[in-house]
Amino acid sequence: MQKPADLRIEVVTIKGNCPVYREGDAFSIIEGFKLVAEKPLCLHALAALLPYYVALSRSVPPVSLGLAREGESAFVQCPDPCEWTGGGTVVFKITPARSG
Repeated sequence: MQKPADLRIEVVTIKGNCPVYREGDAFSIIEGFKLVAEKPLCLHALAALLPYYVALSRSVPPVSLGLAREGESAFVQCPDPCEWTGGGTVVFKITPARSG
C-alpha cells in the first residue's frame, strides 16, 4: 500500500470577513490523517477538504477530481455563503508536501 503524501492547506483568498483565517494561513495533514496547525481551525475548512484529502494524499491528480485546471495543487472553498451570513468564504489551496 502506498504511503500517503502529507498535504499542505493554505488560505489563498477570502471573500467577505472570515473570523478565523487570514490570507497565507496554513495547516497540514500528515501521515494520512493527523491534522497539524499552529492556530485554531474552522470546521468549514475541514468540511470542504474532507471529501478529497484521501485521494489527494494518494496522488490522484486534482484535475481528474475537478479541483484544478492544471498542476498538482487542488482548490476548494468553505461552504460559508458569506453574502447571507456576513462571514467569509475562504478558498484553500491543497498541495502535496515534498519530502527531502
